[in-house]
Amino acid sequence: MYRSFFSRDIFSEMDRLQQEMRQAFNISPSIRGFARGGFPGVNVGSTPQSIEIFAFAPGIDPATIEVNIERGVLTISGERKSDLANKDPKATIHIDERFAGRFRRVMSLPDDADSTAVDAKYRDGVLHISIKRREAAQPRRITIQ
Repeated sequence: MYRSFFSRDIFSEMDRLQQEMRQAFNISPSIRGFARGGFPGVNVGSTPQSIEIFAFAPGIDPATIEVNIERGVLTISGERKSDLANKDPKATIHIDERFAGRFRRVMSLPDDADSTAVDAKYRDGVLHISIKRREAAQPRRITIQ
């Protein structure tokens, strides 16, 4: 009698294990960034006057997104509802690659970020956060007399 030690679909099991490992070791990047993955995807850049953060979160109600800054750490959190949750309970889901559930992204900010001068806007599925740099940290030209 033959007995298999593996499930019938070993590739889907390997995908599940790989996803669990990624989630277990997901380290949030600093403002300089080094990790890939996570939801929402972010792009971080800077100018001499500000720090610009773009979080790509389509299909989320902006009222459900929380943006906090505390002690030089920016936190973006919220929840994306599943599109499949309202479907027929007898339906079978074959592929579900879209992220659903609670999310949280945490990034450390540079020392010259001014946490009192923050602007956040959500448009077309993109959350744009602009954080001004402190005036004292701005580059300036000194005239020689």
